[in-house]
Amino acid sequence: MKVASLTPGRMTASERQAAFWLAGVFSLRMLGLFMILPVFALYAEHLRGNTPALAGLAIGIYGFSQALFQIPFGFLSDHYGRKRMIYIGLLIFAGGSVVAALADSIYGVILGRALQGGGAVSAAVMALAADLTREEHRIKVMAMIGITIGLSFAASMILGPVLNGWIGVPGIFWLTGLFALLGIAVVRFRVPDPALSRVHRDAEPVASQFGRVLFDGQLLRLNFGIFTLHLLLTATFVAVPLALRDAGFSSDRHWEIYLPALLLSMVVMAPFVVVAEKYRRLKPVFLGAILTLALTEFGLLNLHDTVLEMAVLLLVFFSAFNLLEATLPSLIAKMAPPDAKGTAMGVYSSSQFLGAFAGGAIGGWLRGLFGLKGVFAFTTFGALAWLLVAWSMANPRHLSSYLLNVGNLDETEARLLASRLSEVQGVAEAVVVAAEGVAYLKVDRHVLDEMALRELVASEC
Repeated sequence: MKVASLTPGRMTASERQAAFWLAGVFSLRMLGLFMILPVFALYAEHLRGNTPALAGLAIGIYGFSQALFQIPFGFLSDHYGRKRMIYIGLLIFAGGSVVAALADSIYGVILGRALQGGGAVSAAVMALAADLTREEHRIKVMAMIGITIGLSFAASMILGPVLNGWIGVPGIFWLTGLFALLGIAVVRFRVPDPALSRVHRDAEPVASQFGRVLFDGQLLRLNFGIFTLHLLLTATFVAVPLALRDAGFSSDRHWEIYLPALLLSMVVMAPFVVVAEKYRRLKPVFLGAILTLALTEFGLLNLHDTVLEMAVLLLVFFSAFNLLEATLPSLIAKMAPPDAKGTAMGVYSSSQFLGAFAGGAIGGWLRGLFGLKGVFAFTTFGALAWLLVAWSMANPRHLSSYLLNVGNLDETEARLLASRLSEVQGVAEAVVVAAEGVAYLKVDRHVLDEMALRELVASEC
């Protein structure tokens, strides 16, 4: 058998190009989905047939269709081609944007938003990124895409109110449709075609791994966590735009609160990320952020009628939200089996989108029954419930994913190599999949003996 070198050098120009442009496709789509979040509750009041419950459903319904279709889109891309499924998904997304832009009733917007979510290309895009990058650079590429998603969310919260003042919510929907078409052009003309498409267990779901993932208690806690985090986000923004308006702050100026809150929140969260990862205090930081969210929602319950207090609370909210949004994928990567990370992330992402759906639907329903206080009371109890679930989470091992291309080998050689890799200092787990020619490792980078790994590679070449 032949094992690849551990000194692969820098990413190639083709790998950098694929990472950059695929991150751009993610960015365009995320902007389109989230730009209406800070403005739709106000716009919905002018739509025929609107009720608070239907407005909340319109905000969150994309999450239901996204959760329903994203894993099937990934599986279909294995059989019918990555780019083909991405084109189909982005066309569906563009069609949903047009339906929502033309709608004069809340039902038309609900249909449009459901179609937007149905264009669930996330898994296919991640699989294409994996096809176009070598194993040793895969984690860097996925990190680039993750950072882009986070920045897109922040940008959407600022751009939504600004664009609403210029072109209105229908104009935002038209713009998101244009973004989807631009995404198709990017994939067609800027993203290289993969020489070979195959299943990548670190980047996409594998059907045989669902049982392991769905019955893992630690992963279930984290899935509940991302479900709750996006439930809180969506439900909160069913109410926040209305609260700011009722407090006398014009809707076309809401960006003046969101912009400093988001920028400062990134500064506030940074030291906690360092403490969590570098000093291995991940669980205390994680629990502290959840508690902060609960206290923030309680503050919104009692202080949502004053602009200054709302601004401060939103700064704290975004600080905790961004910290948790960055921490949860890290926890998934640490706790998932090494050869089931892609499956774990697929279930995690579906949980995230279901949370957005539940937050919009339940938040809108509660606003109709109990007003804004009902929404903020619900989010407060939701955060406290998450804190109780997370409290019993095991202390995470501070491990990282590590991939090796091991070339052609049979099942016996794969088992032997996995056993030898697991004996290297710093390697906590090792799984070698002969059919893929890849070794999936969990390593502690602080104590990893890379020299021993290199010697093992040399001995197997």
